[in-house]
Amino acid sequence: MTGFTPLVRANFLASSRNKAELFFTFAFPLIFIVVFGLLFGSNEADHGKTVIDYLAPGVMAWGVGNAAVFGAAYSLVKWRGTDLLRTIRRTPTSVLTVLGSRLVIVLVVAVAQAVLFLAVAMAPPFRLHASVVGLLLTVPVLVAGALAFFAIGVVLGNVCRTPDAVGALANCLMVPMAFLSGSFMPLSQSPDWLRAFSHVLPLRYMNEAVTGVLDGGPISFGPYALRLLALLVFAAVLAALAARTFRWENKS
Repeated sequence: MTGFTPLVRANFLASSRNKAELFFTFAFPLIFIVVFGLLFGSNEADHGKTVIDYLAPGVMAWGVGNAAVFGAAYSLVKWRGTDLLRTIRRTPTSVLTVLGSRLVIVLVVAVAQAVLFLAVAMAPPFRLHASVVGLLLTVPVLVAGALAFFAIGVVLGNVCRTPDAVGALANCLMVPMAFLSGSFMPLSQSPDWLRAFSHVLPLRYMNEAVTGVLDGGPISFGPYALRLLALLVFAAVLAALAARTFRWENKS
């Protein structure tokens, strides 16, 4: 764990000083909640639930996943491009310490995003009806989801050489996944083939888990536990892939 604290501090300073990263992490997803919430938030969506009951948890899940992917991928590409990773490699610092320092920031950002998004969604005129138990059960889902999407970001950071490549690949992955996983509309309104395909997407389980505990209705702990377990399985498999593809420097 040599160098863990300095790396966490360096990650925090780099993220807090990057205005573009802060905007797309916090403000951009929040725009969806505010705009679509004002336009359609009180409309009935499905099974007596309103649009905001689906939109707020779904956008929050997508925002957390999006931030985890971009944060991990951009950091690795930047560090590799400036030879920072090559320098770190010559020290006793391990790969686990390097990635763990970034993961700490990802988890802190995930919690901050959730607090901000839910505070807005629960305030007038949106009035998301989330219980205290539901809010508490959201935390494990956010952690498991952040782990899975952080691993995806590490994989992208391992295969990309430039920030532009990260932006292109990450957007090609995360934007379609948002629509295919029910972040912006209930999957029950989607075709059968789409619902079947969405089972291979981690964002579906994250969406369903947080929606199931934040809609103000009775909480089904069985489905919640299965979705949380699915996210942890995704995180484990993707973490193994991330470790397998990790490289300290760009190879010519």
